[in-house]
Amino acid sequence: MDVDALVFDVFGTCVDWRGTIIREAEGWSRKLARKIDGTGLADAWRASYQPSLEEVRAGRRPFAALDVLHRETLDKIAPRFGLAGVDEATLDGINRVWHRLDPWPDTVPGLRRLRARFLLAPLSNGGVALLTRMAKRVGLPWDLILSSELFEGYKPEPKVYLGAARLLDLPPARVMMVAAHNGDLAAASALGLKTAFVRRPTEYGPAQTTDLAPNAAWDLAVDGMEALAEALGC
Repeated sequence: MDVDALVFDVFGTCVDWRGTIIREAEGWSRKLARKIDGTGLADAWRASYQPSLEEVRAGRRPFAALDVLHRETLDKIAPRFGLAGVDEATLDGINRVWHRLDPWPDTVPGLRRLRARFLLAPLSNGGVALLTRMAKRVGLPWDLILSSELFEGYKPEPKVYLGAARLLDLPPARVMMVAAHNGDLAAASALGLKTAFVRRPTEYGPAQTTDLAPNAAWDLAVDGMEALAEALGC
């Protein structure tokens, strides 16, 4: 396929945000000597993700980094899941769980194979610092960090996808967007990027009902990063 660079959605596509939060909540429960509902916290936190981004996209508030939006959400929902009365420093540490997300088992080996042939970068709504710290912690082999923060917007705004192609000095048609979310791919495809759907059927847990399969004729549809590498001849 005539592409030079692959850009990746990160939350859900490359890393397991839900499983990581649930696992970390077990440690918070022990440290704070209280029962924290990690599953409920993870699901409620993520449920507020798109609504908080839409406040920025719609121009109802100035651009704010995702860390800020995540912390605002945490402050609202924390008491519902066992975190009432927790001090600010502890809440700051909990909020940074989004910097510590664990990759899916196939992510790092698949990316290493792909990097032998293509430029690789995240193209995520996570901020530059978040994506950099996450990559350093678990060894995500990016060639550079691309973030919606660089364009002061949030996917699926066109300026994010087109800005990434511009910084890569490539026409959109030579950039492939890789994501587990059909909406992300639809926005990228409309702007001329190539598309690859990666199935992550448990991103939202065992009862997931969305993004279980491609809903359009994306250029590729695969079951993981190593399958993507195979499909692209790596």
